[in-house]
Order: sequence, then C-alpha cells, then structure tokens
Amino acid sequence: EGMTSPQRILFPPEEICMDWQQSQRPGPGLHNLGSTCYINVILQCLTYTPPLANYLLSREHSQLCFQQGFCMMCIMEAHVRKVLRSSASAIWPRAVIRDLKRKSFQVLQQVLPPSCRVELLTSFLVIGEEFEPDMAGDAFEFLCCALKAMQRACLSGNSNLDISSQTTTIVHQIFGGLLKSRVTCLRCQAVSDSYKAFLHILLDIKEASSLTAALEDFVTPKKLDEKNCFKCSKFEKVTISKRVTVHHVPKVFTVCLERAADHSGKKISTFVEYPEYLDLLPYMSDTAGEPLLYSLYAIVVHSGETCLDGHFFCYTKASNGLWYKMDDESVDNCGIHTVLRQQAYLLFYAR
Repeated sequence: EGMTSPQRILFPPEEICMDWQQSQRPGPGLHNLGSTCYINVILQCLTYTPPLANYLLSREHSQLCFQQGFCMMCIMEAHVRKVLRSSASAIWPRAVIRDLKRKSFQVLQQVLPPSCRVELLTSFLVIGEEFEPDMAGDAFEFLCCALKAMQRACLSGNSNLDISSQTTTIVHQIFGGLLKSRVTCLRCQAVSDSYKAFLHILLDIKEASSLTAALEDFVTPKKLDEKNCFKCSKFEKVTISKRVTVHHVPKVFTVCLERAADHSGKKISTFVEYPEYLDLLPYMSDTAGEPLLYSLYAIVVHSGETCLDGHFFCYTKASNGLWYKMDDESVDNCGIHTVLRQQAYLLFYAR
C-alpha cells in the first residue's frame, strides 16, 4: 500500500536472517587513521547489524558482482569478514579508507533534510579525490553516504528499474521503510496523501526529553500556510495540516537525534532518554494491531562542546548478546545500564 508493486524483486525479503548465525566475542577495534573516528563508529555499527553481517559473510554479493572498480558492498563485505574473523585486538581499516579515497564518492545534498547538520558543519563530507583521513567528519553524514553507495552497488547492472523495484535491494530490505505524508486543507477538508521511502529518520530534540517524545512530535500534525489548495482555492492562501507517519516499518530502524541547535554549530547536549525496547506502533499510519517491537543493538555517541569538533565512539551488541564500548582501537565490555545513560547521537534498533 502506498506504492505500486515492484516489477522485479532484487532480493527476496524471506531470505533475510535477523538472528546471528553463530555466537562469538566481538571483533577487534579500529585504529584511527588521523581523524577517522566518524568512519570507525559507522563501520562498527554496520558490522554488528545482524541481517547485514549475515548477508555479507555469505559472500553472495561479491560472487555475483560485475561492477568495475569501486563497489561499496564489496568493500563492506571484505571489511566485515576481516573484522569478525580476526583474533587481533585492533586492525587498521586502511583498505576501506584507501578505496573510499580512490573513488569519487560525494554526499548528495538532497539526501538530507534541510534541517540536517550538513549545513552546520565547516565543510561537507566528501569521500573521493578530496578525501583526507585527517579531516574531521560527521558520523551521520558518513552513514547516509555509505548506505547510498551500498544501494547504488546493489542497483549496478539493473538499468531502467521502476522506483518500487529499487526499494527491493538488500539495503532497502534491511534499512528501508515508507513514510506517509497526509496534507489536509483546513478550509475544505480535502486530503492528499504522498509516500516516501526512507533509510533513516532525523528527529528534532530541541524540546524532547526522550526518544518516544521526539517520535510523538514527529507524527504530530503541523499547521502550515500554503499559497493555495489543490481543490478549493487556486489563488488564495489557505492553512493546511500536514502529518507524517511511518507507513511501512523497516527491519532495522535507524534514528539520528539532531544535536545541532542552530547554524553556529552550537550543540544540544541534554540527555535524551531512549529505551532498550521500542514499540513503533504508536507512530504508524494505522495504529491498530499488535506491538511492533524493536531491540536496541547499537548507538553512536558524540563527545565535544560543539557540533564542529569532538570525538565519536559507539556501543554495539555482539553476537554473544553482550554489549561493548568501541572507541577506535579499544573494545571494552559494558552493561546495558551504561549503554542507556549515554548522550546518544545515532540509535540502531532491530525488529
């Protein structure tokens, strides 16, 4: 519902395995190659995303990949296999950095909402000929960039695909969901619905003390002044109500808590409470039915006085069910109570 049926299914959703295939201790930490902590945390969080790791460990992509040169899926496959099969305490992610630097791989400005902190940082994250590992970047920008590059890799060799078919890749089958936007004219009550696929959600936390409060604000109707109504007025200004809801849930729900307070780079440092288990049902277009429960498995934390500097580290849940703090080359065991007390920036939940 909300989109036309895909003409092709690029990856069957029933083949996605949400549970780890084996239990083991976490892999090694990642050495910092200058100012690459923002890359390290995303590599770690993606490595410990069970359905993605299971797929990459199977080597299904590389065995069928005919892409010439740069392929983000092949890069991630090699990295995940190296990390999860290494006995070292820390490894150098040189191969990842080398391949990212070699290929012109730029963040597209349109991938992020206008309120995103891309506009607030001193420079855009560019991974390509201009990329330097000693140039600080942002973890959310890199996540957006990496997922888009992985999506492009999955679409390689499949030309002229309809939009619905493009959302059937392994990347969209894991991280992708569908948002519904309902616009109601408050003069004539005319209703217009539109739909948009998403891989992650950016939440405003300026007035939110918790993740659930931020999600509640996200789905609360907003009143806006429009130039005209598509039905009752073509020339006069009207007031409309716009409500965005989650229409189709992803298998992995990824959230960015927007910590940029304004365009100066000032940071919102308040603690935003987030649960170990999250029910997405209250934020759906249709709130009837059984709870849609998700379990927290990774978070990214930013430490620093402003959004323009600082350091990134993360917490991930390994296949043995235990939590670990991953701060560049260090990997230390911790408890869930420690995880839930952090100044979180990115949250990863699995269905």
